[in-house]
Amino acid sequence: MTPTQISYFTFGIVLLIALIFDFGLFSKKNTVVTIKSAFYQSIFWVAISLAFCIFLFFEDGSKIATKFLTAYLMEKSLSIDNIFVFILIFTSFKIKESDTGRVLLIGILLAIIFRIIFIAIGIELIERFHWILYIFGVFLIYTGYKLFFKKDEDEFNPRESKLYRFIRKYLRLTTVEPNGKYFITRSGKVYFTTLSIVVFMLAAIDIVFALDSIPTVVSIVRENAHIPFSPDDVLVIYSSNIFAILGLRALFFLLKGAVSKFDFLQQGIAVVLGFIGIKMLIEYFDIHISIYISLVVIVVCLVISIIYSIYHDRKSSDTKPNQID
Repeated sequence: MTPTQISYFTFGIVLLIALIFDFGLFSKKNTVVTIKSAFYQSIFWVAISLAFCIFLFFEDGSKIATKFLTAYLMEKSLSIDNIFVFILIFTSFKIKESDTGRVLLIGILLAIIFRIIFIAIGIELIERFHWILYIFGVFLIYTGYKLFFKKDEDEFNPRESKLYRFIRKYLRLTTVEPNGKYFITRSGKVYFTTLSIVVFMLAAIDIVFALDSIPTVVSIVRENAHIPFSPDDVLVIYSSNIFAILGLRALFFLLKGAVSKFDFLQQGIAVVLGFIGIKMLIEYFDIHISIYISLVVIVVCLVISIIYSIYHDRKSSDTKPNQID
């Protein structure tokens, strides 16, 4: 076997083992995931991802490993943005803690399937129509601009979204307490419960986020747009996406109580999206930004936005007047 084939085989084995862990040990039915459990699970998923990165370093070289690490960090940061929307959805539909883990797991599995499909389509489109990269570049700059200046009043409202209205129009729904069920039969008719609605919305939201995610990771991994995708690059694109998605469920429970502490993370992500968009566009002038520079930019932007968010949160807490009971 060639080094690339060994890498693909190893990724397949690791993915299979990870899914077995997630289905079996980490997602028992009607179980509430504690902060402590979510913390250890998050460490587990990050450790697996870093272990795969180390494997790529020894098997395929430092450049491929750096591409994976850069793409994984970008995907992980974008997935945090996903989680904030997921929290809004679960809160809006009042999903019980005991049902949340399973619903998330199904949503994540659907997300993995959709990502595999969309990545394949995206790679094929870019290979056939090179100019589409410039459209993606403009789109990422626009998305970064919108995200940077996003206000609180623009926050996503699940029950007022076009997606929810579409679901209500074409599916038979029930407001009966689901009790862990996704479908309920009444008088010979099948009704979808709120758990099904949330699963549909999670899958659809991930498709929307994939419009940012896939062009971003493709641009990070493919340094020269005029050179076809190598098998190693395709492996990095798939593996970085899937490893980031696998840790979403644990990260959801870990960040659920800390949403307000990362107020400025979206600005950091927005700057990175703008950087990647510019990186795509300047390739027209045969200017190529090194993967190592991309890694530094991503790390610096995310670290600064997280540190400033924590600083701003503490400063706001200190300036609040003391209350007397």
